[in-house]
Amino acid sequence: MAKMIHSMIRVTDEARSLAFYKAAFGLEPVERLDFDSFTLVYLANAESSFELELTINKGRGEAYDLGDGYGHLAVSVQDVAAEHRRLTDLGLAPRKLVDFAPGGEVIARFFFIKDPDGYEIEVLQRAGRYL
Repeated sequence: MAKMIHSMIRVTDEARSLAFYKAAFGLEPVERLDFDSFTLVYLANAESSFELELTINKGRGEAYDLGDGYGHLAVSVQDVAAEHRRLTDLGLAPRKLVDFAPGGEVIARFFFIKDPDGYEIEVLQRAGRYL
């Protein structure tokens, strides 16, 4: 059986991205691989073995075109309302908190936030399938 181990995104400013992911989600670098034309930085925290790989292509100044195929990354938290307040207080501009209840019963409570390169991240309340 396959085990999901990481997802990769391309970022334009390593320091800015590292600061965002540490402040927002407690992700810290666990490994850095530096090559002639690019650098890979793997981020993780104690909550999960899944890692986020940042790829920094050296010499690139312009933003990446995220296209219309990218969706989002998702994380779950113990108290989504408290996380929303904390990220707001940090000036990271999370979008509004949503109670998703398509059939009248709340099946998810979440908000979205963008990283410095425009990648969407969904922050979900730990409950149901989102443990």
